[in-house]
Amino acid sequence: MNVGDAARRSGLPAKTIRYYEEIGLIAPDRLTNGYRDYSAEDLHFLIFLRRARGLGFGIEECRTLMALYRDRKRASHDVRAVAVAHVAAIDEKISELQAMRTTLGQLIEACHGDARPDCPILDDIAGAR
Repeated sequence: MNVGDAARRSGLPAKTIRYYEEIGLIAPDRLTNGYRDYSAEDLHFLIFLRRARGLGFGIEECRTLMALYRDRKRASHDVRAVAVAHVAAIDEKISELQAMRTTLGQLIEACHGDARPDCPILDDIAGAR
C-alpha cells in the first residue's frame, strides 16, 4: 500500500509516517518506481507507534518499545521498566503542572484586575516579586 493508504489505515498523517521512516522506526519496501510500499506488518507497526505516542512515549522510548516488540526473546521486565520510567516522568510532570497552577492561582488572587498598571503577575514573571 502507498503512504496515503497507510495513513488512512493507521490513523497517522503521511508526514508523520515519512518522518518515522526517516528516523528509522519503520522501513517500508520500495517499488521499482521508488514509491514506498507498506506491508501489513508495516501497518501494524504504524498502529503500534500511534498507540505508543498516544500514551505519551517519546521517540526514543518508542524505538526501545519497537525493538522489544520485535524481539520474541525479550523479557517482560524490560518492557515493564520502560513503562515504569514513563509513569515516573508523567508523575513528575503532573507535580510540575500542579505547582505552576498553584503559583498562577496565587498571582491571580493577588492581581486587582482593575485599570491600574501595577500587576503582580507581570512582576512575578519579571522576577520583581
